[in-house]
Amino acid sequence: MAVNVETLDKLERKLTLELPLEAIQKEVDTRLKRLQRQVRMDGFRPGKVPLSVVAQRYGYSVQYEVINDQVGRAFADAVAQAQLRVAGQPRISEKEGAPEGVLAFEAVFEVFPEVQLGDLSALELEKLEASVDDAAIDRTLEILRKQRRTFTPRPEGEPAQDGDRVTIDFEGKIDGEPFEGGKASDFSFVIGEGQMLPEFENAVRGMKAGESKTFPLAFPEDYQGREVAGKTADFLVTVKKIEQQQLPEVDEAFIKSLGIEAGTLEALRDDIRRNLEREVKFRLLARNKTAALDALAKAAQLDLPKAAIEAEIDRLIEGARQDLRQRGLKDADKAPIPRELFQQQAERRVRLGLVVAELIKANDLRATAEQVDAHLRELASSYEQPEEVVRWYRANPERMAEIEAIVLENNVADFIFGKAKVTPKAITFAELMGQD
Repeated sequence: MAVNVETLDKLERKLTLELPLEAIQKEVDTRLKRLQRQVRMDGFRPGKVPLSVVAQRYGYSVQYEVINDQVGRAFADAVAQAQLRVAGQPRISEKEGAPEGVLAFEAVFEVFPEVQLGDLSALELEKLEASVDDAAIDRTLEILRKQRRTFTPRPEGEPAQDGDRVTIDFEGKIDGEPFEGGKASDFSFVIGEGQMLPEFENAVRGMKAGESKTFPLAFPEDYQGREVAGKTADFLVTVKKIEQQQLPEVDEAFIKSLGIEAGTLEALRDDIRRNLEREVKFRLLARNKTAALDALAKAAQLDLPKAAIEAEIDRLIEGARQDLRQRGLKDADKAPIPRELFQQQAERRVRLGLVVAELIKANDLRATAEQVDAHLRELASSYEQPEEVVRWYRANPERMAEIEAIVLENNVADFIFGKAKVTPKAITFAELMGQD
């Protein structure tokens, strides 16, 4: 059968599907007879319900099912014959004016675009480099100490300072009126660790236990509490308790508590260095890969199928709802989430997916079993029982597919860097970790 495909837009196509009524009715009769052997009705023995009764009750739904099946099959056959790659679901509607004895339908759909890859040798890329220095190890060691710190009361009369845990009562008002979330009792936070807005910390720093103070606080324009964003509140704060932190000594007991059996500072620092170097490697890989893929996508020429973008937005919204559910938000499924919030992200993902797929196809890039195994074992090496982690991944095909996808992306990035004009760029450990 000849397939006539009409071009409506850059990627939009339309074709007409014709189904002989005789073939539809024949399939309906076959299914009704099959149903007759199974259906149960009052007044009839099982399997003995007259076909006319079965048809009267189930005929419409069976006919609807048959037409849907045959339209779907006809559409699949037509696009296969026309060698079209369909993006998203087709919009199918019945067409009026069909010849006698025929049901006709119009299918409007999008196809995936032709992708023209840019000249990779013309790409100019910076490749980030970073290393683990002694300062990074020192900083990590301090973090480990803070994670195991204790607090003791600060001597009476001494003011609160950075690193102290203060317990306070506070109440804020805007134009003399209280606001939601602006009042708390026995609230504790550590000064200097960014738990509170800087103006709030500055006001409490230097106060003594038992003191009260009133001070203004201007909420940032982008403050998470939209009702108070950009407004100035007057806060009354009372310091009830001040505790100074006690950091543990880096002695043998402390080191062994971290799982370092040797119990020496040298062994601890070596272990920290290995872990940081592994983290640096993965972070550099991720940032360089993003830069390479973005450059690849930007250099390519293609039209984006709207259906694929809409499907991607649906996935992103569902991911957002899943996150809200995990955070304990009630009625997360009903929360209003504007689709436009995800428009740019969806377009980027669709564009990148199409371009990367074309590059892989054009250059026969793939993730080898050896590469997948090496990446999995390196990933597992940061855990206490690496072999258990490896077995956990291998027990689930979806988890292994995720590992394979990461390796494939790494291969793509390596291929791009191998073709592009690359300039090394050194950054500090702190910049890489987002600590600046």
